[in-house]
Amino acid sequence: MKDKTGKELSPREITDKSVNRVGNIFLELVVFKLHCVGFIPSHHIRRFFYRICGIKIGTGSTIHTMMRLYDPRNISIGNDTVIGEGAVLDGREKLTIGNHVDIASDVMIYNSEHNIDAEHFAADEGVTSAPVTIGDYVFIGPRSIILPGVTIGKGAIVAAGAVVTKDVSPFAIVGGVPAKVIGERKNRDLHYQLGRARWFR
Repeated sequence: MKDKTGKELSPREITDKSVNRVGNIFLELVVFKLHCVGFIPSHHIRRFFYRICGIKIGTGSTIHTMMRLYDPRNISIGNDTVIGEGAVLDGREKLTIGNHVDIASDVMIYNSEHNIDAEHFAADEGVTSAPVTIGDYVFIGPRSIILPGVTIGKGAIVAAGAVVTKDVSPFAIVGGVPAKVIGERKNRDLHYQLGRARWFR
């Protein structure tokens, strides 16, 4: 038996690939079901299913409708945090989101990406994976993209449409492609609560 590149596989490699394939199919089924759960117009029901599939969600936090994810088991969300509609949360590596974080609609957070120099561009061929950490009181504007290995410090602001490729210092305001510092948050004594989410979002 050969793989897609034409390499002859040993019996051990065939077994390993088969087990891996079955595991991936099961994970894809779970992720598909969670995608469907994202359309249920109830925060409580969505949170229930997200939690039993492995996402750690703190008290008072809300995930709005149509969230997409890749692996729920590595995602941790703190207290009083709001995830906007259509967000993409990548759990293929550790994703830690702090307390009182406001993530707007259509934000994409990735912690794994293809190695563009790999010979066969395969997912198992030198994929770049690194944890993403988002500190407390961060605001991430609509349609921003956070790439693997990024840490966003406490109180930082990511402007709408920014592509964050490097760490963001606490209380910095960043914007652009790639994101660069464009300002600084004046209020450093942050103690607000984001509060109740909209019922049917």
